[in-house]
Amino acid sequence: MSDTLTARQTQVLKSLIDEYIETAIPVGSEALEKKYDLGVSPATIRNEMMMLTKTGYLRQPHTSAGRVPSPKAMKFYIDQLMEEKQMSVTDEVRAKEDVWDFRGDTNSLLREAAQALASQTDSLSIAAIDDGHIWHSGYSHIFAHPEFADVDVCTNIFGMLEEASQISELFFKKMSGISTVEVVFGEELGWSGMSPVSIVGTTFNIDGRVAALGIVGPTRISYQTVIPVLRYFGNLVQEVAAASRA
Repeated sequence: MSDTLTARQTQVLKSLIDEYIETAIPVGSEALEKKYDLGVSPATIRNEMMMLTKTGYLRQPHTSAGRVPSPKAMKFYIDQLMEEKQMSVTDEVRAKEDVWDFRGDTNSLLREAAQALASQTDSLSIAAIDDGHIWHSGYSHIFAHPEFADVDVCTNIFGMLEEASQISELFFKKMSGISTVEVVFGEELGWSGMSPVSIVGTTFNIDGRVAALGIVGPTRISYQTVIPVLRYFGNLVQEVAAASRA
């Protein structure tokens, strides 16, 4: 079956993902019909959702009549449907102030960048260098997401943070470097118990080494906000590090 989506299927998929990101619960046709101006009946929406399920864009949890987006759908959304929310000038200035005083020490700069990134995004953040140094911040933000009410999932996330080899593999092998900011879903990693997890990361060169910044969250994390923030922080760290050599 072809994966090419019609305009209506694309509209239904975008509305469903927007709703899922906001609510964290499976989305039904009636909820979409009431909230989004799709111009068709719940029955028609239901039929389109069935087709999107057959082509792998949606999944139906066993306990719910609603649907949730698959990683395939989320990547389509990120690449083609999402509208990024740019940082405010105030947030950009605050980020620069947070890290500027550490421009002479790469390790301190990345440590502070991780803390500032966690604060800006209300997320668990990671900074890493390909020599094995790792910093993380914002652990408490994990517990704000209902997906992570499962103790086993949290255990797996925190276990990952303690394994330098896994962090290195994630940022410096799993991420291709083709895009400035990349998204890797937990089920793509092949690591036990990480299927509800999404990692958004950016890699860059600093002082002759490869470094990375990333955000860990649920698959429905607010990509429209997180992606431009990560892109800005990656550029900022490079800019601040360069200023120390000027």
